[in-house]
Amino acid sequence: MNIVVTGSSGFLGSALCRHLEDESHELTRLNSRNCDLCKAESLEKYSSEKYDLVFHLAAWTQAGDFCLKHQGEQWIINQQINTNLLAWWADKQPQSKLVIMGTSCVYAPGSDLRESNYMLGEPIDSLYTYAMTKKMLYQGARALSQQFGMRYLCAVPSTLYGAGYHTDGRQMHFIFDLIRKIIRGKEYGEPVVLWGDGYQRRELVLVEDFVRILWHLAQNFDNEIFNIGAGEEYSIRTFAERICEIVGYPNEKIQYDSGRYVGAKSKCLNIEKLKSVMPSYATLPLSDGLRETIEWFYETKAYGQRV
Repeated sequence: MNIVVTGSSGFLGSALCRHLEDESHELTRLNSRNCDLCKAESLEKYSSEKYDLVFHLAAWTQAGDFCLKHQGEQWIINQQINTNLLAWWADKQPQSKLVIMGTSCVYAPGSDLRESNYMLGEPIDSLYTYAMTKKMLYQGARALSQQFGMRYLCAVPSTLYGAGYHTDGRQMHFIFDLIRKIIRGKEYGEPVVLWGDGYQRRELVLVEDFVRILWHLAQNFDNEIFNIGAGEEYSIRTFAERICEIVGYPNEKIQYDSGRYVGAKSKCLNIEKLKSVMPSYATLPLSDGLRETIEWFYETKAYGQRV
């Protein structure tokens, strides 16, 4: 297949491109260095090529409290990115199938995090703007499909982890931040202070598992939305405990700062729909995935940089 991937240099984009190359597909990689999606004309030079699939992974966001500080910019930039991409898809690549990324923060607090609730209710205040741009992206794909018969797939990922995460100074997703802090606690004797009281709960999916499942869905389902998660969540304290066991750091030395931003208290996707179409669905056990990720941190010295 001839495939274009936006956000190709990101954590997920890099993993997806590796998988597609291993499958011998022809790739066009778009990222912020060769295509500014905020400018519609940036896509014109790719219009003469005809693509079978367009994976739209690009988004302007970061982990931590980034969404609290950049609400206005997040709205404008992500709306520009998504609108320009949707317009290019409809006008120049109508034969292709569009695969877009949703976000679990779209789901209303306290709701059942199943696909039928994706457009219902309101997200938590701190992530409201980013979540709403993802709702708009999904509705854009649906509207174009309904009017012009175009094909799309929306995948809603749990938090992704694994080797190859960015180390460029941006805020890290919680699991990478935990690993970095605990390794630095052991190697440099720094205090390990984690945000929140440690009882907020999170779900993880190894990035390679996500890519494998995404590729299966992209080949087999049109005009659908799927949650892709592990189906179970753990407290931050449990994650910290397991990381400490692997790293060899005393868990009792960890401190918790309940005054810091933690986002949603719980975020575990309902994956009944995914399991119904993939009866043999399974992801790598958490302990194995954590060990792989920690080994990557040590091999690359990714813990050496303060964030």
